[in-house]
Amino acid sequence: MNLEPIDPETALDLYLAGKETEAATATINSHRSRLSFFVEWCDKRDIETLNELTGRRLHEYRLWRRNVGELAPASEKTQMDTLRVFVRWLESIDGVEQDLHVKVRSPNITADQNTREVMLDADDAESMLEYLERYEYASRRHVTVSLLWHTMMRIGAAHALDVEDYDPEGQCLEIRHRPDTGTPIKNQWKGQRTIALSGEVCLVLDDWLRDRRPDVTDDHGRRPLLATSHGRLSKSTLRKYWYQSTRPCVYGDGCPHDRDPDECEATDHGTAGKCPSSVSPHAFRRGSITRHLNSDVPETAVGDRANVSQDVLEQHYDQRSEREKMEQRRQYLDNI
Repeated sequence: MNLEPIDPETALDLYLAGKETEAATATINSHRSRLSFFVEWCDKRDIETLNELTGRRLHEYRLWRRNVGELAPASEKTQMDTLRVFVRWLESIDGVEQDLHVKVRSPNITADQNTREVMLDADDAESMLEYLERYEYASRRHVTVSLLWHTMMRIGAAHALDVEDYDPEGQCLEIRHRPDTGTPIKNQWKGQRTIALSGEVCLVLDDWLRDRRPDVTDDHGRRPLLATSHGRLSKSTLRKYWYQSTRPCVYGDGCPHDRDPDECEATDHGTAGKCPSSVSPHAFRRGSITRHLNSDVPETAVGDRANVSQDVLEQHYDQRSEREKMEQRRQYLDNI
């Protein structure tokens, strides 16, 4: 096979240009960010044409990327899975040897790491929300996913919401513990709080209530905010929305695991959780909390909004690296 020489920067530009018609802007930016490290590494190694790539060099890059970024296994997996997709694209333009992508290795994520480290990446979340806004606007799934990403609330809290808990003029939601009518929430009375909403989220909620929400009550005569034609949306359906919506193939990102959508088991009804890239509600919530922290929202404000103590927030939800925390503190020190 005759390979056609192509330098790393040109290859990346062509790859991203090709994705402009099939992926959301946030997805393209996410791939650009991840693959920019690979271009940097090629420059440091004087790799002028990607024809020179081998399995050994790809392994060397993996070790370099892990060390320079102090990456957790879950983050390393995301980086390498994106590189695999890029290398597979390079094969399609005769830029590297065929089947080189199978030599791009990712770490195996254990159940413990899944529980404590995996989260929905903010860029992926924005791609997901862009897709839902474009193709499923004000649908039950769009309302649910958008609301929970922006508020960081738990499944139980979302399940407990009534229409009357939403104040469109005040742009806020009341979360209430109502065990006597079937909707207890975590931390019970201490979990009750009022959550501010953005204008964007309120617009989606307003359109849902005006045009899409079924006019139903639950078994206790209450009007659930998240409803089906049969009544209050079940917690199992809420969980299903998370797994469905966080699959990359759903929001136009392709499959980072080189699976054929026509043959993938995760595309069957009720099996979205079998996709390696789909995330659980806990990982979804962890991603939202970390996103707020990375946006310089004070930890106390995040904790109050998400109903999480400071100790639990730091131990189980805050996925910022020590360097990221240091850089955020620096902006306050500069003003002293």
